[in-house]
Amino acid sequence: MLRRSVKKPLVYGVLTIIIVLIAHRWLCRDSAFVMVKRDAVRYSYSSDKNRAYPYYQDMPLIFVGGMPRSGTTLMRVMLDAHPEVRCGEETRVIPRLLGLKRQWQNSAKESKRLVEAGLGDEVLSSAIAAFILEIIAKHGEPALHLCNKDPFTLKYTDELAQMFPSAKFLLMIRDGRAVVHSIVSRKVTISGFDLKSFRSCLEKWNSAMENMYYLCMKAGSSRCMPVYYEQLVLHPEEVMRKVLGFLDIPWDEIILHHEELINKPGGISLSRIERSTDQVVKPVNLDALSKWINAVPDDVRRDIRKIAPMLEKLGYDPDAYPPNYGQADKFVQDNTLEIKKNEAFWQKKALDIQMMTKSAYFGSNVNRSSEMAVPRDHRLQTSNGNTSSGS
Repeated sequence: MLRRSVKKPLVYGVLTIIIVLIAHRWLCRDSAFVMVKRDAVRYSYSSDKNRAYPYYQDMPLIFVGGMPRSGTTLMRVMLDAHPEVRCGEETRVIPRLLGLKRQWQNSAKESKRLVEAGLGDEVLSSAIAAFILEIIAKHGEPALHLCNKDPFTLKYTDELAQMFPSAKFLLMIRDGRAVVHSIVSRKVTISGFDLKSFRSCLEKWNSAMENMYYLCMKAGSSRCMPVYYEQLVLHPEEVMRKVLGFLDIPWDEIILHHEELINKPGGISLSRIERSTDQVVKPVNLDALSKWINAVPDDVRRDIRKIAPMLEKLGYDPDAYPPNYGQADKFVQDNTLEIKKNEAFWQKKALDIQMMTKSAYFGSNVNRSSEMAVPRDHRLQTSNGNTSSGS
């Protein structure tokens, strides 16, 4: 038997150890809870301020890209026609910011300065991701599914895939000869492109597409889907059903009639300065598929395989003038005939759209997918019982 004078300190000692262990475990649990990285949920609000739409870094963002004049605008307006999706006009900010980040990291001097300032890749990527997310969420009306269409964003597919783990990418692909003809004839200014040289522009197209196609394949079929412009035009329903399936968005027939929603309240907002605006005000048609055939210089035709090997890699016949892209659906053939019969009407509509202000779209009180949004005063209940709100 232990004496009472010995037993008492022993009991106190055991109790003290138990209390310390309990406190340590409690504090460690709280500390671990605090240190767990949580994806902050923020909200954007509908025009009438009555509905709140959550947006966060791990949401399934959609990035539409490819070479300019490859059908990126057509894809985005067809997606925009869907009541659950909002893409909006090109921001031009996002690819430039990503390009600047890459310049910094590729420069040994600048990279060292950033690291010395405590701005390593993780910090920089986190800050840029937050900026990009805010731009996408706030530059247009809110929606359940947010989309960005800046053609050259897909030059940075690998960085974006890391920044946004649940994002998906649509790479628009079009016959390079048609792309270059469109760039040259419409005088589309692209850095590094000499609009006086069809050959030089086609070489630039080849280089850009080689890079973006490689990055798309690297991302994998679950993250990046190549979409051929010609097939989208010839078979819009078939292609868009595949696209929406890839994006996990339910089918809606309205996307085949995007022209009915152009600059309508709650519909599709178009930029007055984007080059494709005058084309996408029309229903899907065959007009642009073959315009380029007689525009390719003889010397380019002769050296086409050397100048643009990506043509053949992407499945195009470099020696075909005109190429056989396939037979159009009757729906598209009818659209094409209707446009030709009423050419003056569609020209006037394109002109009217370019004269309109954005207030026609953003001034409306129509909500996109309002039944899927949450009330403005709703605060997201997180799994740990805390609430998270955003501006």
